[in-house]
Amino acid sequence: MQFWLDIVEYATLTHVAQRDRTGRGEKAMRLKEDQISRLAEKVLGDLSVAGLITLKQDRVSALNAIKSAVAADIKAEESLEKDAELLLEQTLRAMGGSAEIDRHKMLRMIKEKLAKDRKIVL
Repeated sequence: MQFWLDIVEYATLTHVAQRDRTGRGEKAMRLKEDQISRLAEKVLGDLSVAGLITLKQDRVSALNAIKSAVAADIKAEESLEKDAELLLEQTLRAMGGSAEIDRHKMLRMIKEKLAKDRKIVL
């Protein structure tokens, strides 16, 4: 089961597609609706075949629950990213916009702290 949680986490939260155009921060990969659906099908199918779960409701309900969980994780990650960027900007302004600060490293540290406080796994 943990293996699939790691797969979902990788696919939705931790894969860095590229730096944004300003060169600041990381840009998380955004999954499309059909990608989330395929991921949910794969997770449910593999867990069922392995005998690790028994459905108490119909398959559609289980798929919708998986898709909802993935979508909620994506929204939490986006919120965390936005809040981290805002905190970084406020901190840099308070420090006088110091040029010797590594923005990427500082953003990562802020994100890790926020994630820990919000109990989000990055």
